[in-house]
Amino acid sequence: MKELILNKKDMLEAKLRYVVSGAKDKLKELLLDEAGMGTVEVILIIVVLIGLVIIFKKEIDGLVTEIFKTINSDAAKVTG
Repeated sequence: MKELILNKKDMLEAKLRYVVSGAKDKLKELLLDEAGMGTVEVILIIVVLIGLVIIFKKEIDGLVTEIFKTINSDAAKVTG
């Protein structure tokens, strides 16, 4: 009976080592995986672009207004 208890203890220790080893491997894999980096980079670029639009809103608005004025005046010249 004592051997059976020792065997169970050895089996539990082996299973525990296996689980811990697997967990370590998964953690390493997760930390070294760069698949999600693209998403973070795109989000940061979008945040920077939104910030630039907010900062230069007046300049962008004036530029777009001038472009449409030019388009309308040139279109009026073409159509008569």
